[in-house]
Amino acid sequence: MSPSKTTTGMPREQLLHHVSGSVDAHRAVLSEINTKIHQNPELRYQEYQAHDNICDLLESLDYTVVRHAHGLETSFQVESGSGGRLVVFNAEYDALPGIGHACGHNLIATSSIAAFIATAETMEKGNLPGRVRLLGTPAEESGGGKIKLIQAGAYDGVDACLMGHPGPSSRRTPGAKTKFDGASATRSLARKQVRVTFKGENAHAGFEPWAGRNALDAVVASYVNISLLRQQIPPSARIHGVVRQGGAEPNIIPDSASLEYFVRDTSADSVQNLATRIEKCFRAGALATDCSVECVWNDEADYKDLRPNMTIAEIFTEHMTSLGKTYLYDARALGAGASTDMGNVCYEVPGFHCGFGVGDDVQDASPHNPNFAAAAGTVSAFENALACAQGMAMTACDILIDDGHAERMRTEFLEEFGRADTKI
Repeated sequence: MSPSKTTTGMPREQLLHHVSGSVDAHRAVLSEINTKIHQNPELRYQEYQAHDNICDLLESLDYTVVRHAHGLETSFQVESGSGGRLVVFNAEYDALPGIGHACGHNLIATSSIAAFIATAETMEKGNLPGRVRLLGTPAEESGGGKIKLIQAGAYDGVDACLMGHPGPSSRRTPGAKTKFDGASATRSLARKQVRVTFKGENAHAGFEPWAGRNALDAVVASYVNISLLRQQIPPSARIHGVVRQGGAEPNIIPDSASLEYFVRDTSADSVQNLATRIEKCFRAGALATDCSVECVWNDEADYKDLRPNMTIAEIFTEHMTSLGKTYLYDARALGAGASTDMGNVCYEVPGFHCGFGVGDDVQDASPHNPNFAAAAGTVSAFENALACAQGMAMTACDILIDDGHAERMRTEFLEEFGRADTKI
């Protein structure tokens, strides 16, 4: 791509001017919404304040917003433009129990809101065909909100879906040869979720313990079994869980106890194979303690592995370079341990899920840690989110206008997922 021209036919300087001008013009309201979400963390499917505050903001800018979209109370949808292709930005805004926005979803929402507005205003100023949509996607943290949105048809007819996610800044890494501002193409693990309930029989723990069947012992045995299994699984796999119920009183043999586990690996198939082995650990715990067991795999909340569209990543990387930011184009070979329902979206349409660094000014800021929640509320994190938003908006404009980019993106998607026929 020429350094002076985008393939939209619009000079790169003009595209950058429109997008940056939009972000700067709305900086105050973007800062306000970012702070509101960060200071009022809400858990999955309970993001009522975030939903209302974002919708209020968009309506104040004269957008027509569909609240409670697609059958979800805390989802919303807003669209701008007409004709042509359709690009969607995902906005996440749910938090984590006890540690607030320790995954930085306030920054995700802010960057997607900014990217949507900038794309919409740039397309309007250029009188260019194409549509851009902002989709509120609740409950990413274990709730599978995007899976429900897929099932409801929220991504039907979509040509591409973009979002950015904050992560630890490589600029804090001592001795690093290159200090990256972020990564354009990242990956994640597929994930399955299981709830396991053991049933035994109550008895007085001091007077007649032999009359009981201890469901908590079944939990402990299962936990140990899985710990032993870890030595015989691939390094890419992850197994982790918590005790949800362990009994009522110390002097009562528990007749009911439960666990909840996540199972992760590099693909949906490998996770399914691992799940079969893990279920044997639970059944062995039940057998050893003479308890019954029920394993409920929540298939509707299965997170697929993230497969980013590299054409979109390439366009985005070029735009971030033009903004003076250093983004690693392909970070898929780096270690991954997290999972996201954006992986499911990438199986439906060409998807993009970059990572932008935060935490330069906060010690030990890593996701799902209270320090990361603090980092997500800093001015520097907000500025990094806005820079990412500018790159995503410029990328969206290219996808909407340039037939060559769109065709490359589509061809890559069809080859990746082996589809001969698709609606996109």
